[in-house]
Amino acid sequence: MSGVRQVVGMTGDEAVAHAVKLVNPDVVAAYPITPQTIIVERYSDFVNNGEVDTSFISVESEHSAMSACVGASLTGARVFTATASAGLALMYEILYVASGMRCPIVLAVANRAFSAPINIHGECTDQLVCRDASWVSLFGESAQEAYDETILSFKIAEHPDVMLPAMFGIEGFIVTHALERVETLSKQQVEDFIPASRIVRDRFCPDENKTFGSLVLQDYYMEIKRQQEEAMQNAYKVTKDAMQEFSEMSGRKMEILEKYKLEDAEYAFVSYGATAGNAKAVVDRLRAKGEKVGALKIRLFRPFPSLDILQVLSGIKAATILDRSATFGSPGTIVQTDIASALYGQENVPSLHGYINGLGGRVLTLPEIEEVYEKSKDYNAIGMTSTTDWVGYRK
Repeated sequence: MSGVRQVVGMTGDEAVAHAVKLVNPDVVAAYPITPQTIIVERYSDFVNNGEVDTSFISVESEHSAMSACVGASLTGARVFTATASAGLALMYEILYVASGMRCPIVLAVANRAFSAPINIHGECTDQLVCRDASWVSLFGESAQEAYDETILSFKIAEHPDVMLPAMFGIEGFIVTHALERVETLSKQQVEDFIPASRIVRDRFCPDENKTFGSLVLQDYYMEIKRQQEEAMQNAYKVTKDAMQEFSEMSGRKMEILEKYKLEDAEYAFVSYGATAGNAKAVVDRLRAKGEKVGALKIRLFRPFPSLDILQVLSGIKAATILDRSATFGSPGTIVQTDIASALYGQENVPSLHGYINGLGGRVLTLPEIEEVYEKSKDYNAIGMTSTTDWVGYRK
């Protein structure tokens, strides 16, 4: 399947594994956790069968997985791993090490709810709470986007103007285990898109005297963090350019923001991941009733595309933000507060109405989305510029 383009049926997890196979990284260090396990299981089959040249490291925890990835990356290796939920939380310390040491590791996240109580189903809180770890962060709606963003993430992370790790998320079971149509790429296309090996400015070599991860105190710590911020800002343009190149190569349009029927819209849904598909379906239903509504899907979460969102939402009366995560005690949902920051002080911007939904894998139904749309319109009509509520739960 890696030699020529085909249309096949794959789950989201399988799509990631097959995309990684085309990239053929030097090292994969992994630990299993539902609903991510299939990614690394399938990839271990490729390793065992001699279909890739990857060194596969089975470790004792996710903390060790990311630590091994950092070590491998510092030698100049191209590195991949995958995790979910508690596994990502266990990696959290090393996420900062990876970005601080400028390791362009690629991480697939099978978005899953946190305990307690124990839940193994889809929710995006695990990835969203990593927003300040200096990782490029993307979300995918489908198995096709899981496949595409796997390849894209290597291109972005390893760019010499970025050199930061990248993660992309697909919702547990909703995307990871759902069988969908996936159009694959050829091995040659991926080789043309991604350089054969990483460009390495500085790497560990036993024959040279170098220090990595040394103690840095007040004298230079802030300068290093400032460099990370500059790299993250560079990632914005690099991502846009990479998506444009990917679109031309694959024939599938990819943008940091996906706009759906927004040309004449007065109201808009804003979402990310699998929820975006339902939002577009509701737009079609509402359009049939004469409502001027569209949908905006956020594909790139970090760096946050503030100016693009401002441009798209200017002139919209009210934005209904569907956030599959909970942030307790905050004045708004995670994505809502980012959007509010992006729009603050600007003219002709919408009222923002955030709705926490879909926690623990619960389905947000189309009628429920229509319901919150009407609530957002009502809030806007009485001059409420910002509200936050829960939807789809037992009261």
